[in-house]
Amino acid sequence: MARLSIVSLRKLFIFFLCLSAVLFLLITLQVVVELGQFERTVHILPPRDLHESGWRHRLHGSRLLASERTSPGGPEGQYPYIVWWSPLTGEIGRLGECGTNKCFFTINRTLYSHPSTQAFLFYGTDFNIESLPLPRRAYHQWALFHEESPKNNYKLFHEPVITLFNHTATFSQHSHLPLTSQYLENLEVLTSQTYLVPLNQKNELRKTLAPVVYVQSDCDPPSDRDAYVSELMKHIKVDSYGQCLHNKDLPSHLRDSIAMEEQAFYQILAQYKFILAFENAVCDDYITEKLWRPLKLGVVPVYYGAPNVRKWLPSNSSAVVVVPDEPPEKLAQYLKRLDEDDGEYATYLEWKLKREVSNLELVKELKERPWGVQDLTQENYIDVFECMVCSRVWENIDRQKKGLVPKTWQAEGNHLKCPLPRVFDFASGPRNRTSLRGIWMASYEQSKKVARALRHWLRGTGISCGAVLEGGIH
Repeated sequence: MARLSIVSLRKLFIFFLCLSAVLFLLITLQVVVELGQFERTVHILPPRDLHESGWRHRLHGSRLLASERTSPGGPEGQYPYIVWWSPLTGEIGRLGECGTNKCFFTINRTLYSHPSTQAFLFYGTDFNIESLPLPRRAYHQWALFHEESPKNNYKLFHEPVITLFNHTATFSQHSHLPLTSQYLENLEVLTSQTYLVPLNQKNELRKTLAPVVYVQSDCDPPSDRDAYVSELMKHIKVDSYGQCLHNKDLPSHLRDSIAMEEQAFYQILAQYKFILAFENAVCDDYITEKLWRPLKLGVVPVYYGAPNVRKWLPSNSSAVVVVPDEPPEKLAQYLKRLDEDDGEYATYLEWKLKREVSNLELVKELKERPWGVQDLTQENYIDVFECMVCSRVWENIDRQKKGLVPKTWQAEGNHLKCPLPRVFDFASGPRNRTSLRGIWMASYEQSKKVARALRHWLRGTGISCGAVLEGGIH
């Protein structure tokens, strides 16, 4: 009788254990669904500046011709299939050559369960927890390509989610395929003096131009740059041509965002002494054209963004790096001093006048990176990313043929990481539009919760309740 009672208590305990597990999964699923709804809400916000939309405006074709696009064909399993779960390339099927290896790349999700499907590629902005290739089989490798701002998909920037991936190509120098220098073509454009305006001419132009220029139309991003610039403008004159804090008009033919790469636009910016180069997010290695453009034009960038930016500057004295914990008034005083002192200002352009990049790490990065920017003689980074995954898939196929244990690649937390967005506590900020300032911290905190929930959801409880109730826990 006592034994029967113990057995009953055990089954009762197991029942409640499984009930708790089910409730946990339901709650987790609810959080996941809520994030999906949250993401859809964020997506209806004003679209980000076209110039910040990443690779779409810099890719100039694929290494394979249209005639080489094909269906898998051949004997089953002849080539491993790699599925773009995010339809980034739009290619129904293409047999890609990666050195001596070949892989079949496709956006056809119906190949999820095909025995030859070895890997899934995700574009970070489109990574959606409501649509994943699940269940994830042991041999399925996940690869992430994400070169854009964290504001596009915050949940990827937390360790529980980024470590779900086996392979990464991100702006972080720690990823498997770093894309940190994605906005810089080469050393030649950096040292070029094509747009350089002599200092005496800039001084003459100061009669009609402010010393500082700001061009931004993606307003109130996670870096809270507009609040900082708004405060800065109280202490130094700034010409603002973009939609954010606008106070000066561009010529009508240059007002479209696609004109930001035109020679006439560059010539306008090159007349200024300083360009406010403020990123939309503050993360190590997240460096965009906002830094490289003024350096290419021969204007001193006043930079706010990647805390480790000095690692990437052409010289130690090539940019004024903003200290966010210091008041904008202090920065304004320093810029005014440089504006009035030609000798001190000139030290920031010395590297440009000599055409010398003294940062050997930057030189090495540009020479050794396996992809090019706007260079048809080099692979683009999408192709290189695909081939990295293809080669690793083949490496494991070859290992298995030799009876060796497959190799495991694993993303780490620093492959994509950004701190909590900050909000500057100045008394005033931009108030002439519907502000997005309040959304980013809430988005970040929500994404942390969902990242943990998604990780637990994918991992599951590891226990089959039906089996437990039938046979007990051993």
